Amino acid sequence: MVWGRLATALAATSLLLAANAAVTASVKDGCRGTIYLTFDTGSQSQAEFIAATLSKHHVKATFFLANEKSTRGDFSLDPSWAPYWTARVAEGHAFGGHTFDHVYFKGDGPNGTINVKPQFGASAGKPLAWSADDYCSELKRVDQRFHQLTGSKLDPIWRAPGGKVSGRTLAAGKACGYTHFGWAQAGFSGDETSSATFPNSVLLRRALANLKDGDIFLAHLGIWSRQDPWAPANLAPLITGLKQKGMCFATLRDHPDFLNTP
Repeated sequence: MVWGRLATALAATSLLLAANAAVTASVKDGCRGTIYLTFDTGSQSQAEFIAATLSKHHVKATFFLANEKSTRGDFSLDPSWAPYWTARVAEGHAFGGHTFDHVYFKGDGPNGTINVKPQFGASAGKPLAWSADDYCSELKRVDQRFHQLTGSKLDPIWRAPGGKVSGRTLAAGKACGYTHFGWAQAGFSGDETSSATFPNSVLLRRALANLKDGDIFLAHLGIWSRQDPWAPANLAPLITGLKQKGMCFATLRDHPDFLNTP
């Protein structure tokens, strides 16, 4: 009986090794699918950890930048962050705008205006009515600052804070050369949610179970409100788990919606 159980265990181990070998061969010879990891600025508390993890696992991601208050007491597009962003450029990541003052879309207004509310900057918390040109200028502010910090330009992509857009904001972005990218439903990391209600283990299992080829994944470089940060617990296991499923990673420069943009 002991030998029977041992033989069964050995057989199971052999099957597991064979399955892992098959996955490894699949990844080596060609991906079963592609996942696009993207990170929005935030509190920046996890910025260095995320960069180090991506580098360790040889993964390129896309960063969407706004000038947000950081846990260091500065802002994410201050000159103090120039070394961080310059290093990410050198590593080959992609970069898009997230509106300079992290400006939330609040609805379409009369006469073609766009109702917004900046989270940061001189008009923080104030309802504003912008024209399409105003909105475009806000996107270009990120590009201008990024060039000052790194000597490089943003990729022609952007993401609205909260993912909230309308035909007017999309048209405003398109008119000044930027294509909008949101994220897949399965790609919401949940790092903005309560860690008591949605612990990291639950978020990781959900992501690994539901992410599929072509999905855009969203996380942040730190969230002020989450008590148990998402990235230290989940980023490396997520990358490893997706690789084991035969997934590869790419920046949004390689996304079909970007490649097919006129």
